[in-house]
Amino acid sequence: MPTVVVLLMLAFVQALSDQLLIFASLASSAFLVYLDPEHPTNRVRTFLIAQGSAALLGFASVSVLGTGFLAAGVTMVLTLAIIITLDAIHPPAMSTALSFAFRRNSLKTLVIFGLAMLVITFLVVLQKAAFGWCRKQVPPPSIYK
Repeated sequence: MPTVVVLLMLAFVQALSDQLLIFASLASSAFLVYLDPEHPTNRVRTFLIAQGSAALLGFASVSVLGTGFLAAGVTMVLTLAIIITLDAIHPPAMSTALSFAFRRNSLKTLVIFGLAMLVITFLVVLQKAAFGWCRKQVPPPSIYK
């Protein structure tokens, strides 16, 4: 399932944008979130805060400072401060911060990145709902029979 989600997400992004490198960290996020969605690092809340703040800060840094190491450094420090403060540590977000900081980005790229995050979130919620439904349909085995 994680591979299918990543491939669909990349196809979606390819159709709308020519900046695939920026979306590489979302592939890592999708894999981690599907691998163990209950781990604190992989929860949807953590994913949204970390990836969202990294993208926004990277975009803002480049807009103010231009592309390069200064923008990357500022973005990394601010992203780390936010994700630690909000207890939303998600390692792939650092790749997002750097990807946005090293390349002149358009608002269109930021919007598409946000939409891709929402697609991943929707699919995780759908997966949890499906698992919940399946658990209700099949009762747990009784060890006392």
